[in-house]
Order: sequence, then C-alpha cells, then structure tokens
Amino acid sequence: MILQLITDRRRLAPDASEQAMVRCLLEQIRHAVEGELDIVQVREHDLEARALATVVSQALTLTRGTPTRLVVNDRLDVALACGADGVHLRGQSFEAARVRALAGPRFLIGRSVRSVDEARTAGPVDYLIAGTVWPTASKPDGHPLLGTGGLRQIVEVAGAPVLAIGGIDASRLEAVASTGASGVAAIGAWMSDGSGCRARGLHSVVRTFRGGRDLDNMDIPFPHN
Repeated sequence: MILQLITDRRRLAPDASEQAMVRCLLEQIRHAVEGELDIVQVREHDLEARALATVVSQALTLTRGTPTRLVVNDRLDVALACGADGVHLRGQSFEAARVRALAGPRFLIGRSVRSVDEARTAGPVDYLIAGTVWPTASKPDGHPLLGTGGLRQIVEVAGAPVLAIGGIDASRLEAVASTGASGVAAIGAWMSDGSGCRARGLHSVVRTFRGGRDLDNMDIPFPHN
C-alpha cells in the first residue's frame, strides 16, 4: 500500500511562530521516515521560493538514504534546484510530458485529479491523487466529493496508481481498497489531536493502515532510488 504524507505546517502547528511551525514540520517528516511512509509531499503554498527551498533542503537531509521519497508540490523549479525526488503537479499545472522530458525517467511525477477526464489526460505520471473522497478539514464545506463511486471510476481509467485523499482514516481503508486504489495520501491522518506541535510517531498508525488483508497486496509500482 502506497502511503503519502502531505505537509501543512499551519494545520500541524496552529498559532505557532514561523520558526516553530517549520521545526514541527521537520519533526513530522522525521516521523514519516521512521514510520517508512513511501512519499512525503512538501505542500506549503504560501512560502516564497527561497523559504520553500530551505524547508525542502532540510527535509531532504531526513529522507536521503531512506526508502521515503520527497516531492515538492507544484514548484518544479524548487524541486530541481534542491535535488528532490520529484514534483506533485496540481490539476492545471505543467504538462507531465514536459516535466518528464526535462527531469528524466527516474524523477517522480504525481498529479492531482478530481474527475475521470482529468485522470485520462494526466500524461506520463507515476501516480495520481484523487479526491476529495470524503469531507475533510482541509477543504471547505460544500467542496465537491467523489465518494467511493467516483474514486472507482478514476481508478478504472487511470494509467498510473491512484492514491485516495480526503477524510480517510482506518475505518475507511477497506472502502478505499474496494475501489482498486493503490494507497492513501493524507494530511490530518498523520497528526495527533490537540494544540501545539501535532507531529507524532507513526509506527502504530502505519501498521494500522497496512494491516488489512486486501491492503497488504498493494505493491508500489513506481521506481525507487
């Protein structure tokens, strides 16, 4: 089962200073590496290029030499400049074919999709993230939801592994598996409850996510370093 952590330092450490948020984000990434998550996506939209590159470079010191791959959300320039493992493209971002031609075959490319049409035209990506499946704190009330039916339709037409996102916890893993999805991407599932820095050790939650009979057979088909 492919497991991806998506960062959100403001949600991870609400009301903290910028320095404290970044420290907490890096602590969460360290926990992700120790818990053997497959991918960490650094998704900090409000950071300017230099600040984002600093965070990505610090994160790479934690992931280098481990099975955990680090991708940067949408900022291909930062991903390439820092030597990240890949980039995760938004739905209306660069064409994946252009990224592949520039970055090469071992550069990990993901893309977010919300519909069957977007999945069909995603291009030469290594994985897709499909959502939002269920309501989540990361999206406002009224945000369109795929549900398991919409997720299944995307899986059926996708040319790459599909990770489900949106409101996913242990109680919904079998429903995700039933769609044929290859794994899960999440923000809140990897956080503790409460205030302060919400980073936490992930060994137990990863065991839970990977513990189901059907989920054990989800292989990771994209290339590793």
